[in-house]
Amino acid sequence: MRFRPCIDIHNGKVKQIVGGSLRDQGDKARENFVSGKNADYYAKLYQTDGLRGGHVILLNPVSSPYYEATREQALRALAAYPGGLQLGGGVTPENAALFLDAGASHVIVTSYVFREGRIYFENLERLVQEIGKERLVLDLSCRKKDGEYYIVTDRWQKFTEVLLNQQTLDELSEFCDEFLVHAADVEGKSAGIEVPVAKLLGSWGKLPVTYAGGVGSYEDLHLLCETGEDRVDVTVGSALDLFGGSLSYRKILELCAL
Repeated sequence: MRFRPCIDIHNGKVKQIVGGSLRDQGDKARENFVSGKNADYYAKLYQTDGLRGGHVILLNPVSSPYYEATREQALRALAAYPGGLQLGGGVTPENAALFLDAGASHVIVTSYVFREGRIYFENLERLVQEIGKERLVLDLSCRKKDGEYYIVTDRWQKFTEVLLNQQTLDELSEFCDEFLVHAADVEGKSAGIEVPVAKLLGSWGKLPVTYAGGVGSYEDLHLLCETGEDRVDVTVGSALDLFGGSLSYRKILELCAL
């Protein structure tokens, strides 16, 4: 299990938020932490520690008055660690190459592919034609409804009709290099992982996949490693001491290196 660091950017600031609280209207979110440092500070730290494949996530939509400030922070991070970070948030075929040229190793996509409740394979194929599957990460972030996990879009606000299951993973793996899965119901709460999601991802194990959401203790890391069959990488956000939490960044690096 590798540790994948994160840089979440909202309203032009590096933040950790409660995932389910994010709202486009008014650009509001319940904040766990707002950093006084710019995004490139974190990118340089991750580069120094040899961490690759971290995620820079733009949490404002393109329509937001804060988008340009958020985008500028993201570009600072990519420039500070070229080739070491992935970028997600409002990515389309029109801007994907810009972020890749700016230093992203991959772009991360959800809403462009999942629209009106379903998978738009024509959009997915267009992305692959534009940048190649080897530079595409699909974000299959999910929330629970009626006992099942469904992929959600638009900063985790909208449910699709697409279940997160092995069939969906098999189908979409033909089009991308990795998956990123935020368990959005527990994102930012540091109150434990979504074990069924971890089990699903670990039992599948055909492409690199990163789990994010709910890690609040070192025991949660061990549980994720066990239930994910040591096939699932991890992101820790709000619980990390870099972002005001109680878990030691250095200790997590040691645990994930074992």
